[in-house]
Amino acid sequence: MPELPEITAYVEGFERTILDRTLEKIRVRSPSLVKTWDPPLSTAEGRRVVGIEHIGKRVVWCLECDLFLVFHLMITGRFKWAKPGAAVPKKRAHGAFDFESGTVLLTEQSTKKRASLHLIRGRAGLSAVDPGGIDILAASRDDFASAIRRENRTLKRALTDPRILSGIGNAHSDEILLFARLSPLQRTGNLTDDEVTHLYDVTRRLLEEWIARLRAEFGTDFPKKITAFHPDMAAHGKYGEPCPTCGSPIQRIKYADRETNYCATCQTGGKVLADRGMSRLLGDDWPRTLEELEELLSK
Repeated sequence: MPELPEITAYVEGFERTILDRTLEKIRVRSPSLVKTWDPPLSTAEGRRVVGIEHIGKRVVWCLECDLFLVFHLMITGRFKWAKPGAAVPKKRAHGAFDFESGTVLLTEQSTKKRASLHLIRGRAGLSAVDPGGIDILAASRDDFASAIRRENRTLKRALTDPRILSGIGNAHSDEILLFARLSPLQRTGNLTDDEVTHLYDVTRRLLEEWIARLRAEFGTDFPKKITAFHPDMAAHGKYGEPCPTCGSPIQRIKYADRETNYCATCQTGGKVLADRGMSRLLGDDWPRTLEELEELLSK
């Protein structure tokens, strides 16, 4: 799922391509994409884009006449900038948004169509699609501490809950926790003041670094390859590869179609966290340490 750094790349890409341009036509292939009916989507046609914003992981096109198109890409939704009038792909495409200078294609790789589009009249209506999490890059340390400790959750859940923090998901939470040297299963209620301050600093630093990295990567081009498994990531998607800090193999916890990646040496004192599927299968044979895991894998 595109998170704050990737959403920022899209926002800046749209500022270069469609800001102050007129949205001439909307071509929707997947009716399930559109989640609002009043005003009708056709109301947005012929309106000039007067601003580009984001609400957490949602991209917002601000149009004339106090209209707002709000896109949520979910896990595999992506934008593509194409030539004017480009055809909507027959497979895995939701639709197209035509401008004189080019066309924005909205695709989704998953067979489960989860991306959404809302057309909202009036800025007050945007609150309906805002989960309410704080903007970590604008929040003070005290704001962060209050938000993260509001409920006693695991750090992984707390970092990715859009009601707590805005714009952080599965990928960047893995990176944050690796460099903060905190377990994804650490309870927020057990964090010391020093740990909260360190987590706050690491979160802000890493998100700012990733925003800068993507700016340098895309330059003045519209983002062409937004991925949740960027090769420069240290933990996310790196199962079995060496931790860049200590060299131990990155571990994972799998649940449904998601996984959490972590370093047992750096984050859990050498303890291998139980994977729901494999630990249920192995029972008492589940390895508790890296040494036990290596012995199991060598058999």
